[in-house]
Amino acid sequence: MERVLKKAKKKISNITQDFNIFSNVVEDKAKLFFNKLKGKSPIPLSCLLQQYNISPGIFPRNIRYYEFDETKSKLVVYLTSPCEVKFSDSSMVRYATRVKATLLRGKLSNVEGMKTKILFWLKVTCVNFDYYKSNKVLFTVLRIKISRPKDVYDLPWYGMRVDKF
Repeated sequence: MERVLKKAKKKISNITQDFNIFSNVVEDKAKLFFNKLKGKSPIPLSCLLQQYNISPGIFPRNIRYYEFDETKSKLVVYLTSPCEVKFSDSSMVRYATRVKATLLRGKLSNVEGMKTKILFWLKVTCVNFDYYKSNKVLFTVLRIKISRPKDVYDLPWYGMRVDKF
């Protein structure tokens, strides 16, 4: 009897996951459709980031879409699943399915949904591309600033799916 219950729970869980994925896809397509009807044609995320002097490779290539509220400078990036990117300098960044930040000139502040690995995974609160050493990027983690080469973030990389953020 217990095996039957476990199998039923697993099947219901799989159906729920499939429904959530389907629902997310429909929601994404509806938002794009209504934005087009309103005459809003969003520019690619990489172009938006470059307008703010931020290297587009700070986010992986496998994003679903993004929202940007210019009046509040709020950026929300939606990814297909939690993922992580290992950059050419061997640094690693992990992303949740939704990353929120305040987008300022040369800086992502109040970041939520991004971690970097320094012995273990730590939450990133700020990413600064615009400071006195222009060839470096500063990641703020636990009030500690970690310097990394800026050129590794020039192009977006594909994120490898992970089970959880």
